[in-house]
Amino acid sequence: MSFFSALIFGIFITFLLYSISNSSERKLVELQSKEPTVYLDLETTGLSASKDEVLEIAIIDDNGNTLLHSYVKPIKRKRWLKAQSIHGITPEMVADAPTLDELTPQIRDACNKKRVVIYNARFDTKFLYKRLGGAKVSCCMLRFSEFMAIPSQYDDGYKWHKLEVAARKAKHKWNGKAHTALADAQATRTVWLFLNEKRIAIRRY
Repeated sequence: MSFFSALIFGIFITFLLYSISNSSERKLVELQSKEPTVYLDLETTGLSASKDEVLEIAIIDDNGNTLLHSYVKPIKRKRWLKAQSIHGITPEMVADAPTLDELTPQIRDACNKKRVVIYNARFDTKFLYKRLGGAKVSCCMLRFSEFMAIPSQYDDGYKWHKLEVAARKAKHKWNGKAHTALADAQATRTVWLFLNEKRIAIRRY
């Protein structure tokens, strides 16, 4: 085989392998995008799952319908001034709300045997220990970070982006202000569907 023939053959094989890989990736995304999916967001009294508590929860379905939206009454925390300055939830607003334990059956009904998409899933799931039933949890933030592909300054992964940044990229139209559970769940849905359109496969997220 001449050098020229070998070169053409090598290019052909490379193109063939790329086409197979790309086709498999498309099929994977198509399969994943057809899974029953819900989108969940929380607002909390702070950043520590061992010390802080949930103040608001929202779950919507793939069509944007609200499955659950409620304030949540904390059991231990009485004040959360720093978090309150971000999401605006006061102690008075949650005084008569159900507790997280009281909402657990509704949470399980909404999430069981579905893919539950959360922006920064590692954070929210710590507050929902054993409350998601047989759900498959995916992190929209990590998936969006892979799409943006900006190297992290701290490890060998990708830079994390705030939900507002991802929502802007996905051209989300806010219905309510950011840092409220329902508005953030809606934004998360927009970003996730945007990533499906861009055929970003769901891997470990």
